[in-house]
Amino acid sequence: MKLLTFEYNGKRSAGVLSEDGKNVIKINIEGKEYEDIGYMLSSLKDISIEKIRKYRLDSKDSIPLSDVKLCAPIPYPNQDVICLGINYMAHAEESARYKEQAFGGERPFAVYFSKRVNEAVADGEYIDGHFDIVDSLDYEVELAVIIGKDAKNVKKEDIFEYILGYTILNDISARNLQTQHKQWYFGKSLDGFTPMGPWIVTTDEFVNPPELKISSKVNGEIRQDSSTDLFIFDIAHVVNELSQGMTLKAGTIISMGTPAGVGMGFVPPKFLKSGDIIECEIEGIGSIKNIIK
Repeated sequence: MKLLTFEYNGKRSAGVLSEDGKNVIKINIEGKEYEDIGYMLSSLKDISIEKIRKYRLDSKDSIPLSDVKLCAPIPYPNQDVICLGINYMAHAEESARYKEQAFGGERPFAVYFSKRVNEAVADGEYIDGHFDIVDSLDYEVELAVIIGKDAKNVKKEDIFEYILGYTILNDISARNLQTQHKQWYFGKSLDGFTPMGPWIVTTDEFVNPPELKISSKVNGEIRQDSSTDLFIFDIAHVVNELSQGMTLKAGTIISMGTPAGVGMGFVPPKFLKSGDIIECEIEGIGSIKNIIK
C-alpha cells in the first residue's frame, strides 16, 4: 500500500494510492481526515497498516492521480530526521579520500546525526542550491524508514512491528559548510535540502529486512548504483540501538545512509550546479526527480 500526501483544490490531505495506481483515495479514520501522513501518525501514535486499509474512504470518492499535486509524504516532520553517516563501506572509503583522511576499513559503531527539515521537497519540485553560501552542492540517495508507533526499548526481533514503511530521501549536502563547521548539521539542513517521496510504501510490500536496489542519476548519468543489503548497520540494529536510549515517536524518519557515488567521491568531484536534474530511485518504491535552481 502506498501512503501519500496530496493537494487537491487548494486543500492538503493524507491518502492512499489505488491498487491500479490511477487514483488517490482519502484516508478517513473514524470520521477524521488528516492533512498529511506525518500529522496522521503523530496524532494517532499507533496505527496499523490494516487499520489504514480499513478506514480509507470508499473508492467512489477517489480522485484521479492526474488531478492532484503530490507533496512529500511527511512535509513537516515533527522532529529532525535521524540520519546515518557512512553506512556503506564503499561510501566510507570515498568520504575518507575526499577529506584526505586514512580509512582503517572498520566501522565498529554507527554514526548518527540529525537533519532539520522545515519543509520537505516533493517529487518534481526545485531544490534551492543556496549558491550564495554553497560552492560544493552534493546529492545522497537514501532509504528512509518511517516509524509507525512509539518505539521504546524495542527488541531486534520485534523491530518491524514498529515500522510503517519506507520512502526515498535525497540528503542534499553542502560539503563546504560541513568542512568549515566540522560537523554535518548546518550543511545538511538548509531550506529545501530534503527531497522526499513520492510516497511511503508499507512494510507488507517487502520482505524483512528489505534488500532493494538503490541508485541516483544526474542529468541521466548513473552516479550511485548499489543495494540496501550492503548497509553496515541494518534497520533492526539501528532501531534497536536508538530505542534503548530514546523514544522514537510515531512519524520519526530514519534515513539509512547513502552508497558510494556521491559528487565528492569523484576525482575531480562532480558537484551539482543550477539546472542539474537529480533523480533518486529505490526498487519497490519508485523515484523522485528534482531540478537544482
